[in-house]
Amino acid sequence: MHRYKSLNNLVGWLVFAIATLTYLITLEPTASYWDCGEFIACSYKLLVPHPPGAPTFLLLGRIFSLFSFGDVTKVAVLVNALSALSSSFTVLFLFWTITMLAKKLVMHRAVPNLEPNLEPTFGQTLLILGAGAVGALAFAFSDSFWFNAVEGEVYAMSSLCTAVVVWIMMKWENRAHEADSDKWLILIAYIIGLSIGVHLLNLLALPALGFIYYYRRTANPTLLGGILTLVVSMIIVGSILAGIIPGLPTIAGAFEVFFVNSVGLPFNWGVIIFVLLLLAIIYFGFRYSYRKGSQLVNTGMLVFVFILIGYSSYLIVPIRSGFNPTIDENKPDDVLSFVSYLKREQYGDRPLLYGPQFSAQPVDQVEGAPRYVREGDKYVIAERRLETIYRDEDKMLLPRLYSPQPDHIRYYQKWVDVQPEVKPTMGQNLSFLFRYQMGHMYWRYFLWNFVGRESDVQQSGVVWPTSTSASELPVRIGGSKAHNNFLAIPLILGLVGLFFHAQRDGRNAFIVGLLFLFTGLAIVLYLNQPPIEPRERDYTFTGSTYAFAIWIGLGVIGLAELLRSILKADTVRAGVALALGLLAPGIMAAQGWDDHDRSDRYSSVDSAKNLLNSLAPNAILFTNGDNDTFPLWYAQEVEGVRTDVRVAVLSYLNTDWYIEQMRRRAYKSQPLPISMKPQNYVQGTNDYLPFVENPAVQQVNLKEFIQLVDENSQLLQVQTQSGRSLLSFPTKKFFLPVDTAAVMRSGIIPAERRKQLVPRMEWDMGGGAIEKKNLVILDMLATSNWQRPIYFSSTVVPSDMMNLQPYFQLEGMAYRVLPARDPNYDPRGNEGYVAKDLMFENMMKKFAFRNLNDPKVYYDENSLRFPANYREKFARLTEAYLAAGDKVKAKQILDKAFTVMPDASIPYDYYTPQFVGPLVAVGERKKATDILDTMTNRAQQALAYYSTTNGSLFEMEIQSNLLTLQSVYQAAEQIKDQARAAKAVELLNQYYPRQ
Repeated sequence: MHRYKSLNNLVGWLVFAIATLTYLITLEPTASYWDCGEFIACSYKLLVPHPPGAPTFLLLGRIFSLFSFGDVTKVAVLVNALSALSSSFTVLFLFWTITMLAKKLVMHRAVPNLEPNLEPTFGQTLLILGAGAVGALAFAFSDSFWFNAVEGEVYAMSSLCTAVVVWIMMKWENRAHEADSDKWLILIAYIIGLSIGVHLLNLLALPALGFIYYYRRTANPTLLGGILTLVVSMIIVGSILAGIIPGLPTIAGAFEVFFVNSVGLPFNWGVIIFVLLLLAIIYFGFRYSYRKGSQLVNTGMLVFVFILIGYSSYLIVPIRSGFNPTIDENKPDDVLSFVSYLKREQYGDRPLLYGPQFSAQPVDQVEGAPRYVREGDKYVIAERRLETIYRDEDKMLLPRLYSPQPDHIRYYQKWVDVQPEVKPTMGQNLSFLFRYQMGHMYWRYFLWNFVGRESDVQQSGVVWPTSTSASELPVRIGGSKAHNNFLAIPLILGLVGLFFHAQRDGRNAFIVGLLFLFTGLAIVLYLNQPPIEPRERDYTFTGSTYAFAIWIGLGVIGLAELLRSILKADTVRAGVALALGLLAPGIMAAQGWDDHDRSDRYSSVDSAKNLLNSLAPNAILFTNGDNDTFPLWYAQEVEGVRTDVRVAVLSYLNTDWYIEQMRRRAYKSQPLPISMKPQNYVQGTNDYLPFVENPAVQQVNLKEFIQLVDENSQLLQVQTQSGRSLLSFPTKKFFLPVDTAAVMRSGIIPAERRKQLVPRMEWDMGGGAIEKKNLVILDMLATSNWQRPIYFSSTVVPSDMMNLQPYFQLEGMAYRVLPARDPNYDPRGNEGYVAKDLMFENMMKKFAFRNLNDPKVYYDENSLRFPANYREKFARLTEAYLAAGDKVKAKQILDKAFTVMPDASIPYDYYTPQFVGPLVAVGERKKATDILDTMTNRAQQALAYYSTTNGSLFEMEIQSNLLTLQSVYQAAEQIKDQARAAKAVELLNQYYPRQ
């Protein structure tokens, strides 16, 4: 037995070493896109990220970041390494879980504790350890898990928590007869408590653990007992999700409001009394268990306490928020705001079991739960959340078609034959559940991991062994590093393992099946996803692929059984089965390496630094969220790049807590010039100002308008149908007087633009409403008096620019707002006057384009968006110099653009045809025509492909290729190449009518 145990440990650590080496080699050296920049920044300085936070991850990330020893450029790779190690430890615990299950199968010990000291033979040992290695390595090289392993996100650590609790429960099962076996259950409780501070996905393993407990403690399991076990397990999950996580802080908040408002105690005394009462309950619970001699009650109390100990990592959220850090999302510095933070109230909710469908019409709005804020020595109600009431006949069970957004309804129609204003039937509702939510958003992801993936294009499908050869597909698909074909070998092996496991050990197969279902399809039901997402969500379901990897491992034993009639010797049979089984992780590693290797990718952080280096000193920069902001946060908070710039996230400017933060100094950045008093931007006040036309008002002075808003003037007030008073704006025409003499003295207007300086800016706000974020921007324009440079990121959507584009100046990757009107501005053309000398200095000398010229580096769909933005800016800068007659600098810019972003590494995109005219102008006609031919051929291939597949899912790609052809046509016309222009038109006529 000792020999097997030693080998089990040795091989487990060898598998761990392979996974660790793989992840460290392919690790991203800096902050990836999406939430990674935010999490790395918040780990480094223990800041407060978006709700519900991840304090356990942040604390461990902070520890890892200390090993940078002051080299801030190493912080990101160290926090990423935390994910890598979390992932490789997950693989290790998966290995040991598989070998425990495999040993029961091989040794024919489905009944616990039968011959516990029996030593496996060499052949049996080889088979058991081989099963563990194959299953663990298959999971290690699975697409979604590998993706999570090489970036600083919470999902790798969440998978580790799941793997640990499953392994511990298996250990408990083998030791349940020992007197102190409950210590394993208490350890599980502690891990669960810690996992709450990472991600809640770990809780979905509890039903499977409940059945391990039931089968081990029950001599004769029954169907009724199994049903009760499932019910109790779900109650435990619900108690943690609703009772412990938000429930205890919610009760503490109620105590706080009562004892402060009704009893008159100082702030925080209600929380103190609640904590003392909770401690008293825990004390009397333990006392009762000792008096009655109840092991069950005592263990239950210990489990509760250890969950609380793990959950206590969340205390860093209000503690750190109380110090007003630079990233402090939702400002959860007291118990009431902390509860809102935990409940993710800013994101709203979705109906799950019963609710309205998309055509439901609201019949009423009622005031819901109050939101309290501190005022003086009391808590006062700032607002009451409005709850929309719908008719009962407009509601349905398990509503899947629920979103009334016009864009969502259009996407619903891609999957189900529904009409916009007609109530969907239950059949249509369930059809969307099975076809989209389960089929497209779960099974597609599952098959990506074990069959093959078409490409990194969003909505891309599965590559089966019988699918079209990669060489016959469009380059963007077949030539993508993300085009992986596993020949369905991992899937087949997993199915062999599933059937063999179910035949030989039905109980444990059922437990693994529960884990598979609850971390897969159950999440689908809970998330109730809308019909379109901003990115693929496969990372959510790695718990399900973890469970299936167990069956992949056990498939090795299944293969050995199939070979029993051919190969009689145990060792030979085990060796052949292992060799066949290793094909699964082998092909997964070989196919997946190039698209999971991020070792030389710097594009996200370089894009952030380039954006910051586009700006004048002490600038204000308005950005979108996520990929437009989080890399900026990383660059400023971790590497200290351009901390004089204040990044203002437009969506957050709709909240009072964020506006309040913007009014504080941050590093070298002074407070933003916001003149409005806090009571005029508090949540529930001036959230939006509707347009209510007043014919007597032809134009409105922006400064006077902001002053009227700040005075809550009767001149702007209108009554809603509910009788509530709102401020409005009486005309779309706004103007801002400009002190031209002061502006000239400031030197912010380039010499060539001085004649464009205007005595007053005039623009049309458009109809609809002015959101709070727009109001804040207008306030800053009126208040700053051009003392602070104000910029919009070039990726901000035009609707947030409030029609200020005639006053934009392009200086790099951002538009500066100046009181100078571009005389050539055309709303159908490009935005922003090109300040060519300033932009040349920024793009040619300050910007970094690390490894964008290396074709070995993999750039996925998200990573290609910023280089496309660079190309557009290079093209505009080139055109500006050609218009000024400077061909020398124009050619320098062209050479730079194609040197730092060649087609081999960053494929030509929609903006590339803009270079054709300038290339011909500087004598590079052959290169220009090569671009036209290349892009025409690629667009033709892509459109032909999408016209024969489910093209409705790829509207963006189809539109992009049609626009590319249009751009090719325009470029060909510009250089008078009629043949190429005619071909582009022919293709447009062929494919455009289909849209």
